[in-house]
Amino acid sequence: MPVFSDSKLMCVNKLNRTTRHDPTRAPKNTGRKMINRKSICLLQGHPHAEPNHLCHALAHAYEEGAFEAGLNVERITLATMDIPFLHNPDDFDDPPPQQILDAQKAIKAADHLVTIYPLWLGTMPALVKAFFEHISRHDFAVAQSESGGWPRKMLTGKSARVIVTMGMPSAAYRIFFGAHGVKGFEKSILAMSGFKPIRDTLVGAVDILSPDQIERLLTRMRSYGARAE
Repeated sequence: MPVFSDSKLMCVNKLNRTTRHDPTRAPKNTGRKMINRKSICLLQGHPHAEPNHLCHALAHAYEEGAFEAGLNVERITLATMDIPFLHNPDDFDDPPPQQILDAQKAIKAADHLVTIYPLWLGTMPALVKAFFEHISRHDFAVAQSESGGWPRKMLTGKSARVIVTMGMPSAAYRIFFGAHGVKGFEKSILAMSGFKPIRDTLVGAVDILSPDQIERLLTRMRSYGARAE
């Protein structure tokens, strides 16, 4: 796994502090008329809760941009949740634990879903996969058609962005590996649930990013957050 140097960790920690917003502040007046203000659900999927990872800085920056634009943001931090693995396929038919029910409620209320995680062994960490298996329980994301046809998409009308960090260059992941891990998530989970459009941002070579490159990346995250995309 990529490991940041001490100087890189100091940079990320500083950026984490400067991008953490105060939810009691009034939204910034952008001069634009707010019509149908969007709501965002942000999933922080890094399995390690310590805030010295780039994923955390990206989440803070995205959240900051959305907040400054006057948008509502509900963050779910998977590393702080108790998410067991499913062993019995029959569990998909049963209601999930309360913390997953709360997450389902947040996703259902949102217009836009943002999922951030590091690439581990070519795909999402096991914690993120386990979370989405629980989220899909009790016909929340996909439900069987009463006529026995194609499953019903239960989360239509929502958009999504997937943000993935990785040690290899992102172009190498797309060209040589086909970005199969990310595409599988987008097609088999998000699209099957009804999310559209689905955009992704792959952040590669994270262990050699300069402070200037990180700052430009965080600026881009703030822009995404401000536009809820």
